[in-house]
Amino acid sequence: MKPLLVMDGDSFAHRAYHALPKTMRRRDGGPGNALIGFANMLLRLWQEERPRTILVAWDTLDVPTYRHDALESYQSGRTFDAELLEQLDLLPALVTSAGFACAKNAGYEADDFLAAAVTREEATGGEVLVATSDRDAFQLASARTTILQPVRGAAPARIGPDEVRERYGVDPAQVPDFIALRGDPSDRIPGARGIGEKRAADLLGQFGSLEAMIEDGRFAAEADALRLYRRIATMDRKAPLPELPDAAPDWTQAAAYARELELPEVARRFEEAGTWT
Repeated sequence: MKPLLVMDGDSFAHRAYHALPKTMRRRDGGPGNALIGFANMLLRLWQEERPRTILVAWDTLDVPTYRHDALESYQSGRTFDAELLEQLDLLPALVTSAGFACAKNAGYEADDFLAAAVTREEATGGEVLVATSDRDAFQLASARTTILQPVRGAAPARIGPDEVRERYGVDPAQVPDFIALRGDPSDRIPGARGIGEKRAADLLGQFGSLEAMIEDGRFAAEADALRLYRRIATMDRKAPLPELPDAAPDWTQAAAYARELELPEVARRFEEAGTWT
């Protein structure tokens, strides 16, 4: 059985935008580096993994989620260049032009759609590949789900439960507790006072969960805050998803859309993909 491939669209778009020169433009002069880099990664993942289909998940940047409402500092201070935002608006249509699915819904983050897709696919006995640079997704690793973490200049690292334990010293199911204790500077989650990565892992090894620590009398003054941080770090496995039937890519249609975007080199690569066997 072929796996389902789910991609964190925002993660790869941001990665491409900041890694590739901004002199990479569309023929009409518009920005193109995120579009080009994302298209290359989409092609590479499809060629290397040959999944049954691809789902690309997206954030909705102009509507806050419950996480933003619950924690004022959550992801505060983030700003996005206008040229990145312009390309983010174009990328979902690029994905669907190839015959793949997108998930985007106000109130949810891309991570939530990854979790929901994993939950649905595993429930039917399927296997999942989750492509993202966000280590929060380590909570999804299982016997049926592997995280594909991009590595510059090399094939993606394949992260399963053993690799999560090797990197963090905790089981995948403990990752939200780990983030709550350690904090997450990129998302502005404060964490427990005086608790770093090693201490968080040691405590989870001893107690098993954040809740067990609180019940033992630890972190009494921070208990409610830490429970909130854990909730924020936990992906929503009930996020709404489109149907995901098996789908062969339509690279000819994708090439046509790339030409509409004034990206002839991307169009050529899509056309070449149509000859792959």
